[in-house]
Amino acid sequence: MTTFDDREKTFEKKFAHDADLKFKAESRRNKALAEWAGAKLGYTGTDLEDYIKAVRKADLAEKGDDDVFGKVKADLAAKSLAVSDAEIRQVMNEALAKAVADIESSSG
Repeated sequence: MTTFDDREKTFEKKFAHDADLKFKAESRRNKALAEWAGAKLGYTGTDLEDYIKAVRKADLAEKGDDDVFGKVKADLAAKSLAVSDAEIRQVMNEALAKAVADIESSSG
């Protein structure tokens, strides 16, 4: 096996590892966002668990974060809860940062 082949395999492994970490971090972010929004919506127990699943499922609708953002924004608006786009984005960003930190600290 050549050095080039070794480097290629190393890059492939790193790419797969990074994709896995991204998926895990976004999943944790979505859960935290759903818990935050669910609390505002008054969900508890099974209703909250179902809402978390619905938010996570919404993430599969399209590439990027807009699907999750749109679901949460629409759900809050449907209950006449005035939450700004900036606040939702801030919660998403903070939850993602925490998820990444948690994953990195548990895998280190």
